[in-house]
Amino acid sequence: MSPPVNRIPSDERLPEAVDVVVIGGGVIGVSSAYHLARKGLSVALVEKGHVAGEQSSRNWGWCRQQGRARAEIPLAREALRLWEEIQEEAGADTGFRRTGVLFLTKDPKEAADWERWAGIAREQQVHSTLLTPAQVAETLPTNAEKWVAGLHTPSDGRAEPSMAVPALALAARKRGVTIHQGCAARGLETTGGAVSAVVTEKGAIRTQAVLLAGGAWSSLFCRRHGIDLPIGLVDATACRTTPAPEFTDGALGTTAYCIRRRLDGGLTLALRGRGTVNLTPDILRYAKAFWPTFKQRRAGLKLRLGTDFFKQLFGNANWRLDQPSPFEAVRVQDPAPDMELVNAALAALIQGNPELKDIRIAEAWGGTIDSTPDTVPVISAVPSLQGFFLATGFSGHGFGIGPAAGKLAADIVRGDTPLVDPAAYSYQRLVDGRPLAPVGLF
Repeated sequence: MSPPVNRIPSDERLPEAVDVVVIGGGVIGVSSAYHLARKGLSVALVEKGHVAGEQSSRNWGWCRQQGRARAEIPLAREALRLWEEIQEEAGADTGFRRTGVLFLTKDPKEAADWERWAGIAREQQVHSTLLTPAQVAETLPTNAEKWVAGLHTPSDGRAEPSMAVPALALAARKRGVTIHQGCAARGLETTGGAVSAVVTEKGAIRTQAVLLAGGAWSSLFCRRHGIDLPIGLVDATACRTTPAPEFTDGALGTTAYCIRRRLDGGLTLALRGRGTVNLTPDILRYAKAFWPTFKQRRAGLKLRLGTDFFKQLFGNANWRLDQPSPFEAVRVQDPAPDMELVNAALAALIQGNPELKDIRIAEAWGGTIDSTPDTVPVISAVPSLQGFFLATGFSGHGFGIGPAAGKLAADIVRGDTPLVDPAAYSYQRLVDGRPLAPVGLF
């Protein structure tokens, strides 16, 4: 089951030509389209399903700087400012509130890692505080557990995924972006080694610049054009509860459960670092690149060999552009939730917070996360194909940094001075064998 999403209407008429075509209607694609339009470019956004249909509406709704990989901290800081700005321009509530993020630990080694990270964050004007056990108890007076430390970032926030991305799409439309849902991009036409058009199921759009923000579908789209993109797919689970007492107003994370206060009075609930890796030929192809991160996080991962392996093994990655593509066969990726994780998270939440004993699970859902080997996204030109750009591989971190990631992508496409140094997000780093950056805390 997928969470309900605020649906927006489509622009039915496909433009003949635009300055930029954005492929993908998640938070990254919509944000990129918005910022490109702000630069005065004509933009068409095409989406095989509907805006925010996949992971952009299925994530936790955390807007955090806390625990980010060093390279992501500047983007996360800028994103929080942009969330407020975009909400005002859209004239629609995204649910964004600066209510803080608090992580708790019972592991002294983890607390030491947090303290080191807080020092790095302070260098980038992000002020996170390591709380003592007494300070944690004061912050959460009804919590029944004993904690070694807490990491608190009061400037962090939360938003409602089902509301936020559609609101951002409305802001993009006000800037002139046309939005085409139920309109899969089948592939690219090229002329002289450069992009010249995007072929969709509803016709072609002439353009000299294409930004692929296709999330879990990006690697397959790239492979159709002979472009190597190491992306691993992880199925994650989250849920929402019935209304709960307001013992915390922001986001709270432990190894046993992670929660976010919702506008409807309930909690979004999940488990940190838990998911299922679908074994596919792509995973085997990129196994060496993913191995270091897998070793670090394997305790929370299940491995599954299912039909996806054989579909990819025997599937055709060279479909004709005048025939239906794989993107039309699955309009919305909708994996089943792992109810074992849901039940474990709820039990741990209630055990640690007895005042929540009466809450229940109202709805659970699955989502598919697109992850790079170092869990840092690709926001970059692709050198082998002029006019082709990527904004993908956000590794479960895309929602919170979406507004700033889209701005950086727009800067790169337009050739403007980038919002932040784009080197850490380069496509080349994933394919040239250089050592990859260390992953973040969470």
